[in-house]
Amino acid sequence: MPKGIALKLIIYLTLMVIVVEGGFALLNIQSQKRQLLEEITIGAELVSQTMVSATWHAMLEDRRESVYQMMDNVGQQVSIEKVRVFNKTGRIMFSSADDEGRIVDISAEACDLCHAKGQPLVQVDVPSRSRVYRQPDGSRVMGMVTPIYNEPSCSNAACHAHPANISVLGVVDVTMPLGRLDHEMADLGFRSVLLSTVSVLVLAFFVILFVRRFVQQPVGKLIEATKSVGTNHSDGPLDIAADDELGDLARSFTTMQDRLRASDLQIREFTDTLERRVEERTAQLRATEQKLIQSDRLASLGQLSASVAHEINNPLGGVINFSKLMQRLLAKGEIPPERMDDFREYLDHVVTETVRCGNIVRDLLVFARHSSPRQARHDFNAIVQRTLSVIHHRLELGEVDARLDLAENLPLVMCDASQIQQIVTNLVLNAAEAMEQGIVTVTTREVPRPGAVKLEVADTGTGIPAENLAKIFDPFFSTKEEGKGTGLGLAVAYGIVEAHGGDISVSSRVGEGTTFTIVFPYDPPASEDGGEHLHFGPVDGCC
Repeated sequence: MPKGIALKLIIYLTLMVIVVEGGFALLNIQSQKRQLLEEITIGAELVSQTMVSATWHAMLEDRRESVYQMMDNVGQQVSIEKVRVFNKTGRIMFSSADDEGRIVDISAEACDLCHAKGQPLVQVDVPSRSRVYRQPDGSRVMGMVTPIYNEPSCSNAACHAHPANISVLGVVDVTMPLGRLDHEMADLGFRSVLLSTVSVLVLAFFVILFVRRFVQQPVGKLIEATKSVGTNHSDGPLDIAADDELGDLARSFTTMQDRLRASDLQIREFTDTLERRVEERTAQLRATEQKLIQSDRLASLGQLSASVAHEINNPLGGVINFSKLMQRLLAKGEIPPERMDDFREYLDHVVTETVRCGNIVRDLLVFARHSSPRQARHDFNAIVQRTLSVIHHRLELGEVDARLDLAENLPLVMCDASQIQQIVTNLVLNAAEAMEQGIVTVTTREVPRPGAVKLEVADTGTGIPAENLAKIFDPFFSTKEEGKGTGLGLAVAYGIVEAHGGDISVSSRVGEGTTFTIVFPYDPPASEDGGEHLHFGPVDGCC
């Protein structure tokens, strides 16, 4: 199917003209054929009626030879093929083709017209008495059968009277060749086809001119103008001088071009203004971001300083108090014997609180000056087993049962083994300290997507209240009793997991227990700074 509307219009109009012209030509040929055939039929009827009249008069006078001679003369005419006379029994009484005496069957052409239905017809109209058929040589002929009726003058004649009950005495069959008619019809068909072809060609030529002038050219200009609008190369108005629908379309398109041009100019101006505003706003946001970063750093440093001061102030206050008590005991230069036990007790408290201050400072140094992991390929299960073997005796002292559920054939993980061991130690000991006796289960599993190893540490302790879950990774936050922890263990664990590109989460139910879940990728991203850095952990909650 052609794609162009002009080509479609040309093809459809041409086909329509061909169909209409062909239909009219066919109707004209059929009409001419019927008219010629009617003329020949009328001529054959006149010849037949003339011979029947002559036969009737000659037979009344008993001049048979004269009748046959007249029929023979008629049969010798060019327009007549042969003349035959049949009696009522079907015998050929005369024939210009010399076949007298032969009896024909009622199914023959000359008899079948009246005997086709079994009962012979008496009165037959002219169209029914004519027939057209082909001879063995392929030529067409038309035969006209005219009955010879038995009139009173015949039935009462003395020479050869016929009974009055016989209606038809015989028939005269005149056969005329249709070669001239066929030739004229062929010539008429040729002229009609030629005339129709010329008419179609002429009309197609004018259709093509019309379509190209009034359809194809304006549509082509519209298409080019549309493409130019799409590529932003439309300069001038659309040049289509027409007062029809295409002209209205061209004028509407020109109006659209003007509006698009104005809109495009407004959009460009708006874009330029927007870009300038975005640049200005971006510069302001960058300055604000730098201020926020500095403020956040100062706030974090202030929060850390306040936490450190609070954590160290408590044991230092105890050291000062016990030191003053010891000074009072030594006020007289020696310790009274009855107060020696008190002095030793005070001294033990001073040592304990001093050690606690040292532990706080040590954990703070580990937390604040956290170095990048020294990564290598390690067997994760082996790290977990080695860690639990080190702290096994501490778990037994707390009547805590440690159970391992380690997946087989875990892939090797790129990690710092000592830091992973520190995480496992902190989580397991925190779980053991959260319950007087119970079970701690350490589980490892492979996570095929996105390619990681999962570590779970679950206990059967008292659980963590919902209001504390968001704080457990904050530095110096602890739910343990005073003096039993620094509150930096989970913050340090969070920093190690983050440095390995992993993820740590916690779920807990009060009275049922707590589960820490850590996911370590097989290949964590490399550290961007490559050196030591200060890490404050999450400020607003856990990971």
